Amino acid sequence: MLELAQRMVFCALVCSVYARASCPPRCECSEAAHTVKCVSKDLRSVPAGIPGYTRNLFITGNHIGRIGPECFQGLDNVTNLSLSNNRISEVESHTFAGLRSLRYLDLSNNQLTSIHPEGFSVHNHSLRELNLSRALYNHSAVTDLAMSLRWSSLGSLQVLDLSGNGLIFLPLHIFAQLGRLRRLQLSNNSLVAIHNATFRGLERLEELDLTFNTLKSIPEEGLRELDDLPAASRLLLGDNPFTCTCAIEPLALWLNGSRGRVRDAEGLACAFPPDMRNVSLLAAADLTLGCHQRAAGADLALQTSYVFLGLVLGLVGLVFLFVLYLNRKGIKKRVNEARDACREVWEGYHYRYEMDSDPRLSQVSSCADA
Repeated sequence: MLELAQRMVFCALVCSVYARASCPPRCECSEAAHTVKCVSKDLRSVPAGIPGYTRNLFITGNHIGRIGPECFQGLDNVTNLSLSNNRISEVESHTFAGLRSLRYLDLSNNQLTSIHPEGFSVHNHSLRELNLSRALYNHSAVTDLAMSLRWSSLGSLQVLDLSGNGLIFLPLHIFAQLGRLRRLQLSNNSLVAIHNATFRGLERLEELDLTFNTLKSIPEEGLRELDDLPAASRLLLGDNPFTCTCAIEPLALWLNGSRGRVRDAEGLACAFPPDMRNVSLLAAADLTLGCHQRAAGADLALQTSYVFLGLVLGLVGLVFLFVLYLNRKGIKKRVNEARDACREVWEGYHYRYEMDSDPRLSQVSSCADA
């Protein structure tokens, strides 16, 4: 009996060691480093049998089309998960909910077209960094992402990378639920404007990268949006095609007062028009004098034209009244004649009405005519 018990214990230990040492096919596992790598192995899905000791999981450079909650069951210890460059197009509901310790998630260089509203929900709000650079395939993915950032309980997220996605605009309130976000990467997109409520809710944001976009200017509405980021001490605006006309005035003045926050303010330059190319945007504030002079001249000319028009209309009115005064007798005579003519016409209509309404009078009238 004792021998049987010893054999059972021995078998359990062997099985335990084997299970801890097992590694999915075409993957590399290191128990000492708590790391599993499945890199460029032409995988079509997340491999099964990933060891439970895994903390760093790299499944990159494969051909995985979709990911769901069944892909990561039993991986409570994973803190860093990289799924970059896998051609992933769909993220299902609660895909990462089983990763109770997940802090860093990399989905960069994929082709996301469908993201469930709760696709990024993680147990205990553990996720701190989310990398979605070059991951959104089309406009519908941007809409899905906005919904997911609102519904996926990412209140503890601190870093979000959306660079290189060709974004032309950002849906309003897209970051409203990311109250602890500290760094937001929006570089290498095609953003054309910053609107009201674009960054609403980012009260703790420290760094905002808007480099390499298509911003020609930032109107006062957008500048107020940037000013409403109280903790943002690192703003980056370089490599945008700023157009230095009078419309650049609010931005140029704002930059001169915000050099401490805009870290690359000294390097910002005009791209258009050609005669202003490479002129410092800080120096472009001098254009405001010319703009104000032209605006003042235009206002003065407009006011002068209004005064002149008023004088002309007043003079015409006086002439008209003078002509009426000189012809007052003739006008009175014509008015009386018109009144008498109207009275005669009215009496004629009245007589005919009485004739038509009384049959006897109509018969007498017909006999008289005969």
